[in-house]
Amino acid sequence: MPVALRAALEQAGHPLAAVRLTSLPDKGLAHDHVRLEGTGLLARVPKQSQMGLTAPDNLAYQQTCFARAAAGGATPQLHGVLPPSHDLPRGALLVQEIVGRPARLPEDLTALAQSLAALHGLPLPPAAARPPLRADADPLQALLDEVREQAGWWPQAGVHEEVTRCREAELAGLAALCAQPERPEVTLVAFDAHPGNFIVRPDGLAVLVDLEKCRYSYPGLDLAHATLYTSTTWDIESRCELQADEVAGFYRQWAMGMEPSAARAASSWHLPLRAAMWLWSLTWCAKWRVLSRQAVRDGADGEDWSAQRSEDRLVSHVRERVDHYLDPDVVSKIRRGFDDLGEALSL
Repeated sequence: MPVALRAALEQAGHPLAAVRLTSLPDKGLAHDHVRLEGTGLLARVPKQSQMGLTAPDNLAYQQTCFARAAAGGATPQLHGVLPPSHDLPRGALLVQEIVGRPARLPEDLTALAQSLAALHGLPLPPAAARPPLRADADPLQALLDEVREQAGWWPQAGVHEEVTRCREAELAGLAALCAQPERPEVTLVAFDAHPGNFIVRPDGLAVLVDLEKCRYSYPGLDLAHATLYTSTTWDIESRCELQADEVAGFYRQWAMGMEPSAARAASSWHLPLRAAMWLWSLTWCAKWRVLSRQAVRDGADGEDWSAQRSEDRLVSHVRERVDHYLDPDVVSKIRRGFDDLGEALSL
């Protein structure tokens, strides 16, 4: 990757074309990262578009994510864009490198809650100004549609029938929720706020470094993604199984960082959106189990979950986690945890 990045920098006549380049460990399924030594910058090089976009649109989308989130003060600054080229078919973003450590749970929960509140508290632009970021007319129905699309891979995923019954029950519950007229308030959300995507600086600020999938939707989805079992046990460096009282404290810390009216409006949606976010994660696991077996796709556009795009070590880790999250005992434990959290939040 450094060779290709250098060639792209040289082709663009970039002033940093001669700096030393160092590949970082392969930690994610969507990007490679290369450090531009001595500059404070990282090149964020897409492996694919998780949202199914063309290479130019994927870069433009991510560029907008960084730009919109920047005002919250808890995300990296964007410093440049390298367009798709022969050497980098998907292009790259040049972003601020955040110096710090991986998030440690539960001790960093307050820092994560504060950073998400800073993101969710940003002024909401008029509807016409929200694109190119995803801004569905009904984000809850759109989430249901997304879950159903991912569930289309379920029959090929070899999932235990008990888990299938649980998925069908949760899907029916989400559909029933969509049939009601009430909706939460919309904010800018990351939609990928699992703890492994945060770096904690020495001053204690938790910086959300992955902004590929921002959208205008419900903050409860981010709060769930930050604290669900399927998130807190995903990343090796931040792995932790949170207790219900710890998660309830996280929600309360987030509320303290929001306008009181916004916090009150969101409170009744915490549990329903938590179940919805878990259902999204569960169906994604089935989708990945199927699509990771496929060969690398030709071209630079769209999704490509092929295991061939990542190092064997990373793929083995993801496969182990996916198998674990699709295990019937794990699924049952997570569903029981919703009731435990409901009790903790009511105290």
